[in-house]
Amino acid sequence: MSKSFKVGIVGATGAVGNELLELLFKRNFPMASLTLLASARSAGKTVEHNGEKFTIKEAVPEIFEDLDIAIFSAGGGVSKALVPEAAKRGCVAIDNSSAFRMDPNVPLIVPEVNAEAIKGHKNIIANPNCTTAISLMALCPLHREFGLKRFFASTYQAVSGTGAKALMELENQVRQFANGEKIVSSVYPYQIAFNALPHIDVFQDNGYTKEEMKMLNESRKILSLPNLVCSTTCVRIPVMRAHSVAINAEFERPVDVEKAREVISKFPGAEVNDDPANLKYPMPLFYQRKEKCGVGRIRRDLAFENGLSFWVAGDQLWKGAALNAVQIAELL
Repeated sequence: MSKSFKVGIVGATGAVGNELLELLFKRNFPMASLTLLASARSAGKTVEHNGEKFTIKEAVPEIFEDLDIAIFSAGGGVSKALVPEAAKRGCVAIDNSSAFRMDPNVPLIVPEVNAEAIKGHKNIIANPNCTTAISLMALCPLHREFGLKRFFASTYQAVSGTGAKALMELENQVRQFANGEKIVSSVYPYQIAFNALPHIDVFQDNGYTKEEMKMLNESRKILSLPNLVCSTTCVRIPVMRAHSVAINAEFERPVDVEKAREVISKFPGAEVNDDPANLKYPMPLFYQRKEKCGVGRIRRDLAFENGLSFWVAGDQLWKGAALNAVQIAELL
C-alpha cells in the first residue's frame, strides 16, 4: 500500500501557490490532507479547487507539527523564518526561494538531473531558480554526452517570475496603451509592456545582478561542476509565464548536432522542437502550462571549437517553480 502524506503549501495565495495546488491534484500526489498556508492577513480566506473548498491558515511554526511535507513559495524572508521551524518539527520543507540553495548542507534538486543528491537531506530541500532549471533541461543531457566546459546565456524572462502583481501590471499596461491612456508602472522601475528590461533582481558589486549569478552558482552545484564558468544577461520581457534562454555552450569533447538532438529528445524533461525549414522552434507562447521544456535552433557555435548554440523555452511557473517542487515531493 502506498503511503499518503499530509501536505502544506506556504504562500498558497501567490502565483506559484495556485500552480502548486493545481499540479498536486493533476499529478495525483498521494495526499492524506492538504493545508493551505499564508500570512495572517490572508488567514480565513477560502480557495476552491475541483469543487473542494480550502480555508487559508496562518503559517506559524506550530502548524508544521501536523505536516509531512511543506512546499514554500512565499519569498526568502518567510522561508528563512519558517523553513528551519518546519524541519526541526519533522516536516520536510521544499523551498522555492533562494534562502537555502547555496547552503552546503541543503540539496539543490532538479529531479531529472541530480535525483540522487536528495539522499541524506536534513528535512530541507531547495528548488533552483527558474532560469537555471529551464536551462538545465538542455544543458544536462549535452553535458552528459560532450562534457560541459562553459556557457554564455541571455534570458528572456516572463513577468510571472516577479509574481501575480506583475502579471496584472502587464495586462493593465497593454490595456492602457490600447485605450490611449497614461501607462502606469509600479512593479517594475519602467514600463514593461512593449519593452525589455535588462535588469532582474539586485545589482551586485561585479556589475551582474543576483539573478545572473544564480545561473552560475546553482548550475555548478546541481551539475557537480565546481569549476564551470558562465556569463549570463537576464532580461525581463512582456511575456506572461514562459521563460526563454539563448545559450552558447563549449564542451570538452567534439560535438555533433544530430547526436545533440538525440540526447535531448531522450531526456525526460525536454523535447526537441527544431525544424527551421518549417519555422518550428520553441516559443514562450506555446510552452505555457507544458511539463516539458522545448529545445530548438540547435547548431554548431561559430565562436567555440567544440560549441553548440541553442534556444530553450519552458513554463516559469511550472518547471521553473511549482512543477519542479512537486517532482521533488514525488522523489521523497
